[in-house]
Amino acid sequence: MKFLAHINVMPKAELLDPQGKVVVKNLPNIGIDGVTDVRIGKHITISLDAASADEAHDQVEMACSKLLANVIMESYDFVIEEL
Repeated sequence: MKFLAHINVMPKAELLDPQGKVVVKNLPNIGIDGVTDVRIGKHITISLDAASADEAHDQVEMACSKLLANVIMESYDFVIEEL
């Protein structure tokens, strides 16, 4: 079976996000006011073959926890859809 995983990796809420702070600071320069916080992360898609949805979930979980996210500084979530 074919699956598509949509993964979001974000800095943990308790950590500073310097890239997000720069964006917040500069939004007024382009006419966007009132934004008080920006957090910048990654969106990753993975196409994979697996025998079942559970197997696909396990493979994506392993990829996230061991490779795609630094679990000390980042959190992640994902959704898997069958193609």
